[in-house]
Amino acid sequence: MILQLAFVLTAIIVGARLGGIGLGVMGGIGLAILTFVFGLQPTAPPIDVMLMIVAVISAASCMQAAGGLDYMVKLAEKLLRKNPSHVTILSPLVTYLFTFVAGTGHVAYSVLPVIAEVATETKIRPERPLGIAVIASQQAITASPISAATVALLGLLTGFNITLFDILKVTIPATLIGVLVGALFSMRVGKELVDDPEYQRRVTEGILEDKRHTIKDVKNIKQAKLSVFIFILATVLIVLFGSFSGMRPSFVVGGETVMLDMPSIIEIIMLSAAAIILIFSKTDGIKATQGSVFPAGMQAVIAIFGIAWMGDTFLQGNMAELTASIETVVRQMPWLFGLALFVMSILLYSQAATVRAIVPLGIALGISPYMLIALFPAVNGYFFIPNYPTVIAAINFDRTGTTKIGKYVLNHSFMMPGLVATFVSIALGLLLIQVY
Repeated sequence: MILQLAFVLTAIIVGARLGGIGLGVMGGIGLAILTFVFGLQPTAPPIDVMLMIVAVISAASCMQAAGGLDYMVKLAEKLLRKNPSHVTILSPLVTYLFTFVAGTGHVAYSVLPVIAEVATETKIRPERPLGIAVIASQQAITASPISAATVALLGLLTGFNITLFDILKVTIPATLIGVLVGALFSMRVGKELVDDPEYQRRVTEGILEDKRHTIKDVKNIKQAKLSVFIFILATVLIVLFGSFSGMRPSFVVGGETVMLDMPSIIEIIMLSAAAIILIFSKTDGIKATQGSVFPAGMQAVIAIFGIAWMGDTFLQGNMAELTASIETVVRQMPWLFGLALFVMSILLYSQAATVRAIVPLGIALGISPYMLIALFPAVNGYFFIPNYPTVIAAINFDRTGTTKIGKYVLNHSFMMPGLVATFVSIALGLLLIQVY
């Protein structure tokens, strides 16, 4: 088992270094070794999770192609420029909302340069709003009803009669408050901008350019608004169907009444929303595949395909040994499972892949499904090593040089807000499951 685990971790580490679809395809190599060398029987690939993500990404990509995301970014720009002194508090709320609505943190890219510039113009250290804004875009993944991670968790907990609303009523307040607490801590990070040595050096040497980043106006505002409305309506319908089982269609199969499952509902609603956006906004379907949302989403699908399949195969093949070795400790201190989620998310660079690979072990260990929901924000640990795309983008957008990777790598601009937001979110989650 130890040797198998070594190959699994090697596949994950190499895949993360390859980037893009590397994580998923390295999962294929790991699976091949487990199957052909160690003789483990492959489990079924996570088809339902993959298809749900494909459906959601299809709708989000169509909204982006119709100008919906550009419209939302334009609104965010107006909000930030009207309230520049509150940029450290407002920025994470904006990126949180973007991710919550779209289901992917990659939508934050377009607003990061605006955040950096508004802060610089107001002489607020850009590191403060940028750091927590990136963290907020990650935390919101575990609060979004249509994110790949939430969908994966819902699929795994369905057998416990857990609804989507059961997850959201814990994760939304927990992560939102966690982000706000992180923003308050961020307001005191580093020296004031005018006193920062790196900023002073860049001003003295004339490195800082006097340029203003503005978001282009949306060409067809009507179709952009329509696409956002359709997408949000589809999201609301999913929440309603997921929260109130009586709303779902039921069928008689073999003399028994069977209710339509949530994976099918999500797939139907989101594919329909994508089609309606294309038809009524008169948007070219090819254009939907050329934005930033589509390739990012497809990378997530391939990552889950390879890594989750490999992880499932390893867990099922060694479940007896694994549960016997750690069952007592985890049952006595179930919060330790949150640490396992955090560490694996650092390696996997994907909340959804972490959920799909590790949560089944938690279920097998007998951890309460409500405890798993409270620990859900622990999968947001991939800020720990500062090489995730949104992290790198934020560093590059800060022309003052205050947002950076430190001399010792881990002392970077995202560590403090990330740890604070994650810790507070988990603590509040543990409190909320007691209240509910």
